[in-house]
Amino acid sequence: MADVTTDAAATRPRRSPLSGRHAALGAKLAPFGGWEMPLEYAGGGVLREHAAVRSDVGVFDVSHLGKARVTGPGAARFVNACLSNDLDRIGPGRAQYTLCCDDATGGVVDDLIAYRYADDHVFLIPNAANSAEVVRRLCAAAPPQVTVTDEHDAYAVLAVQGPRSAELLGALGLPTELGYMSFSPATLHGVELTVCRTGYTGELGYELVVPAGDAVGVWDALFAAEPAPRACGLAARDTLRTEMGYPLHGQDLSLEITPVQARVGWAVGWDKPAFWGRDALLAEKAAGPARTLRGLEIVGRGIPRPGMAVFHGDTPVGVITSGTFSPTKKQGIALALIDTTPALPDGAELHVDIRARRTPARLTRPPFIQPSVR
Repeated sequence: MADVTTDAAATRPRRSPLSGRHAALGAKLAPFGGWEMPLEYAGGGVLREHAAVRSDVGVFDVSHLGKARVTGPGAARFVNACLSNDLDRIGPGRAQYTLCCDDATGGVVDDLIAYRYADDHVFLIPNAANSAEVVRRLCAAAPPQVTVTDEHDAYAVLAVQGPRSAELLGALGLPTELGYMSFSPATLHGVELTVCRTGYTGELGYELVVPAGDAVGVWDALFAAEPAPRACGLAARDTLRTEMGYPLHGQDLSLEITPVQARVGWAVGWDKPAFWGRDALLAEKAAGPARTLRGLEIVGRGIPRPGMAVFHGDTPVGVITSGTFSPTKKQGIALALIDTTPALPDGAELHVDIRARRTPARLTRPPFIQPSVR
């Protein structure tokens, strides 16, 4: 009986330090990367939460995201030799989108944000499901003077997103005059936290990295301030990021989908002498990928979903990786891996197999809406 209990405990989803606040707001919960997180809230729902971020301000609990710290002499140099982007392009106080790739295949283990504090201090935020694997790979490769610490449960992360996000943080005395992908330490009611001009919605926004034990106090301060934000769940986060064409690991990026195929080569430091997957990715880039990630707009009715087949005439040419109904455009949109042969231009008419019905769709280049992130 003891073993059964232990097994059940091991598989029980982890909970955010804000789980009590989500329950009080009537959140509908769902599993995300081994965590139980809010999908949407009572009295809100995806459409209202999505609209709040596009026109006002919303707050997301994304504490399920991983956190890891790399410290010691040469820490930034070590991270730069592992992850794809060129960390030397940024200085202290800046953050960078980057990828952890498999060294043999170039496939994506995870995508993450690197915060460069100093040459001897880098903080990483990977995705929840892949955090332990990213940490494992870094630990295995780290030289003796560099320490990699898993801090997944030590911090909560709150994403404050929308055109009025700066107004909300400013009302609390938090820094808002930050350049895109820049961060600053700050204090709120005695709580030391980090404010970063990042997000996953395409709107002006910030992410607050807060000690887990102080998360409730920071959440309450945000919701007591003006302009009053709306609590937003991860369902709205998904529709917002899809409208922007932002990739989601496990769907648009994976060990089977490389940065070259996903068209995120801008996050690869091609001229760096070393990073995981360099040889495989350089070879694929030179030869040209067999498939690339493209945007699709559904013509008429129908909502595309991951796994649906895409056709050019009667020939299958790809598969949907992310698909949803766009609350902004009022139509179905999708990201899809499309064969590069034959070469299909933007605007080409394709069809998506939605519930055994061939639904017209048009190739396009994301984002699907005008971004306001800067």
